[in-house]
Amino acid sequence: MVDYKEHILPNGLHLIVHEDHNTPLVCLNILYKVGSRNERPDKTGFAHLFEHLMFGGSKHVKNFDEPLQAVGGENNAFTNTDITNYYVTVPAPNAETAFWLESDRMLSLSFDPEVLEVQRKVVIEEFKQRYLNQPYGDVWLKLRPVAYEKHPYQWPTIGKEISHIEEATMDDVKSFFKTHYHPGNAVLVVAGDITEQRALELTEKWFGEIPAQEMPNGQIAAEPDQLAPRKLKVTANVPADALYKAYHMGGRMGKAYHAADLLSDLLGRGKSSVLFQELVKNKPMFSSLSAYVMGSYDPGLLVISGKLLPGVDIEEADRAIQALLEPLKDQVDADALEKVKNQAEATTVFAEVDLLNRAMGLAYAAFLGDTNLINDELELIKSIQTEDICAAAKTILREDNCTTLYYQKNEQ
Repeated sequence: MVDYKEHILPNGLHLIVHEDHNTPLVCLNILYKVGSRNERPDKTGFAHLFEHLMFGGSKHVKNFDEPLQAVGGENNAFTNTDITNYYVTVPAPNAETAFWLESDRMLSLSFDPEVLEVQRKVVIEEFKQRYLNQPYGDVWLKLRPVAYEKHPYQWPTIGKEISHIEEATMDDVKSFFKTHYHPGNAVLVVAGDITEQRALELTEKWFGEIPAQEMPNGQIAAEPDQLAPRKLKVTANVPADALYKAYHMGGRMGKAYHAADLLSDLLGRGKSSVLFQELVKNKPMFSSLSAYVMGSYDPGLLVISGKLLPGVDIEEADRAIQALLEPLKDQVDADALEKVKNQAEATTVFAEVDLLNRAMGLAYAAFLGDTNLINDELELIKSIQTEDICAAAKTILREDNCTTLYYQKNEQ
């Protein structure tokens, strides 16, 4: 059980305080409700660009890292399709430094043209290195726009294409900041060796006078149901043929999401999973084969992916996967389900040992709309029964609901 207290400041900032006096640290986690799903189709990659820009200096702080390191602090951030998350961990006596630094960059970035150019180059280089210049790196650049026709999940977090970052203007950057980086669009979690009263005092002192802004338009194009199979083939200089199958599924909330998540675990989590046992071990067709869910806020994808062994026909391998999916629509082994539920429980409980994980978990639960999900979701997972898995398999694992990518190596 993760204990917490919540407050909403007049400017809209959502504060969550989690006291843990068994640690000498304080963690500040700020989640901004902006990811690639909030971008325009002609200006993608901005949420990820801002993950970098937010470390480039603000109104009163030229360098974010230097004063933090001087008091023994550490920090980092990440961006995904739905959120951008920044976190700072400091020794408890130096907690106010973290409040000062985080509040200043929420108040106003420096918008230094040189910083924009430096971070633009960093992001462009990352795009090239991670997505264009390594084997299979462009899978989601190719697969997403086929799987999604309307929803902004049709491009990855890095962006749709490099040109959107190359051509980003300072006006574009300022507009994106004003729209998304303000108190009402943020969740601040203060966790660790600090009292609720002290956390509230420091939050009001450093964040309370940051002006409220108009909330961004929440209208995001809904993805229509997929009614027919979609397929694409790619050839590239890769070491082995690879197969990707992406099935549409529901969004992050509710029992149906956890049923789909456990279904993916049954299919492809670990060496006891259905896909590994049958197509890696018993009838070797793949060198590796896994299944997972994207975990996105809006309706997302359950993905099966694997690398084929030399000489295996990719269409035959595809049919072999499909044949293994059909029985799950009618019957699921109860012992196998109990095993993956235990694995999910262990993962959840182990994650909560770490202070930062608890802080991030509270922030994400609040983003989903119910902070107490951090405590309730484990019971929801435990409640999933075999019939729920069968229902998920029938709904999700249909070929007319699937986008398949054959990613094959060039013939020499």
